[in-house]
Amino acid sequence: MRIKKSDFVTSAVKKNQYPIDNRAEIAFVGRSNVGKSSIINALTNRNKLAKVSQTPGKTRLINFFIINDDFYLVDLPGYGYAKVSKSEKESWGKTIETYLTSREQLKRVVLLVDSRHKPTGDDILMYKWIKHFGYDVIIVATKSDKLSRNELKKNEKIIKETLELTSEDKLYFFSSVSKDGRDQLIDNLFLEFATDID
Repeated sequence: MRIKKSDFVTSAVKKNQYPIDNRAEIAFVGRSNVGKSSIINALTNRNKLAKVSQTPGKTRLINFFIINDDFYLVDLPGYGYAKVSKSEKESWGKTIETYLTSREQLKRVVLLVDSRHKPTGDDILMYKWIKHFGYDVIIVATKSDKLSRNELKKNEKIIKETLELTSEDKLYFFSSVSKDGRDQLIDNLFLEFATDID
């Protein structure tokens, strides 16, 4: 499929601020510095759709973007950033939890991990939590342009072992810089939720 149109719709903290239509939603979640905004911009081919910050942990709201007037890509607040207060962390956690446990329109969760590093304890908890609630989950390892082919193979094994992935679990590597495999990744993440396929 081709992403012909992508627009920011709204930011939300509470349930009554979510969009009220029944379009399917695919949520992106990951650590604060995993490159979530960059991958959203790369997939939609819009440099400033999602705001890229030099300060990890800046996204504190749930951001809804409508794709092809068809379904929503949902950007969740990043987790695991140390330089915020405990109460702030709890607030963000509650925001994420409320969305993930109460949103019928949510059809898939894309968990982003850094391809260069072993998944953190927070990544493992998030993955297990998503699986526990029965969501379809896809893992995308970001920043793959920073690794050699041998390193990619080695880190793929580490990620699979750390998250205890099965052969049925889907793991993709992607670089927001090179955008190699962009069209294939778009199909893997979004195709089944698109009604207008080109």
